[in-house]
Amino acid sequence: MENKKIKWLIYTVLVGFIPILSRLLVWLVTTKGIDLFAASDFVAFGLVLHISNINEIEHYMRDRSWKTAQNGISIAFIAFYSVLFALTILGGNNSSIDIGTTKMCAMILALVSFVISYSVYDRLSKVSIEEIK
Repeated sequence: MENKKIKWLIYTVLVGFIPILSRLLVWLVTTKGIDLFAASDFVAFGLVLHISNINEIEHYMRDRSWKTAQNGISIAFIAFYSVLFALTILGGNNSSIDIGTTKMCAMILALVSFVISYSVYDRLSKVSIEEIK
């Protein structure tokens, strides 16, 4: 039996965590100069989650209104992440951008994205189990 949530956890969440885990490893072995968290890592995590949602929902044929809503939510979040990423790029050269606030926004958005993505894969997993029965 195929469990979409397990595949989502392994293929999507772990791949999305690669930048965060890489930074953690670098932070652990360096003495100074590396921040433990960076907004760009959480932006990458959120983008991976939402792109995965769009890809998986593409094959879902049951509730078209739910599919449209989820794709719209993912597209909106991708737009938000694009703005946050632009702020991280500009933040290094511009003192008017608060990097700490940008980082906090990216972390909160990534947490919300994780919850949304989990709910999408939970629903798809339940539908998949029903189709097997």
